Amino acid sequence: MAAVRGFFMPKTATGRSSLVPSPPWYYSGDLLTVEYRTDPAKVAALLPEPLELAPEDPGAVAVIWADWQSCSQSKEELLDPVRAQYKECFVVVRCSYRGRIYSRCVYIWVDKDFALARGLHQGYPKKLGSIHLTRAHPYGQAAPRIAPGGVFGATLAAADRRLAQAVVRLREPSRTNGFVNGHPMAHNRWMPAIEPGGGLALDELIESSVASFEGGQAWAGDAEIELFDAPTEELAELTVEEVIGGYYRQVGTSWNGGTLLASDVSGAE
Repeated sequence: MAAVRGFFMPKTATGRSSLVPSPPWYYSGDLLTVEYRTDPAKVAALLPEPLELAPEDPGAVAVIWADWQSCSQSKEELLDPVRAQYKECFVVVRCSYRGRIYSRCVYIWVDKDFALARGLHQGYPKKLGSIHLTRAHPYGQAAPRIAPGGVFGATLAAADRRLAQAVVRLREPSRTNGFVNGHPMAHNRWMPAIEPGGGLALDELIESSVASFEGGQAWAGDAEIELFDAPTEELAELTVEEVIGGYYRQVGTSWNGGTLLASDVSGAE
């Protein structure tokens, strides 16, 4: 019998069919962020033990739309753009673990299967969705400029239902593109056991952060955001009580693994 290869399924004798190649993974993209405040109890309801609410501004939420181009070490995906380009929308809160503040992605939707598979490996709770955001461009009338007065829209839908929509009007340069998504991520990697009643075969709390980062000038502005009910989604439960602001930034990152914080955490006291 031949040995099978590949970082992710399906594994074959050559490994060529694997849905994603092995890390490191590289990302270049545009981020449109809206931050707002909700009832901290609604954030707490999404934090499994042993995670706790962040001690400051515990109800802060960031909804981030991203238009990405990504690749692996070989960069071969860049010459076959269907394997490189995707969009996503993710929802981030902050939490505390053993006295340290973390960011945590509580919901996320992507529009490509390879992005979904990478996220599941990293502990992101990815689902498929339809994501759109206005693209900036320096020429013509069909795109806003990354400058004062630039107006950007974004939408998220899944299973034929619109879940969120936002508008950001750029006002001025900013030191950051928000504070909610500014920490290492604390994520869970879960996999149910194959035998009924067997609990979890994989139960890890992990820390994940970028291996490298570079970014252009961040811009801040005024923002509007609406969330909508859907039969199989709970994003609208994170009700918008106060909009903090909107941000736009172009960034480049790389990812090359995380750190195990704890295992068998689902039964932690």
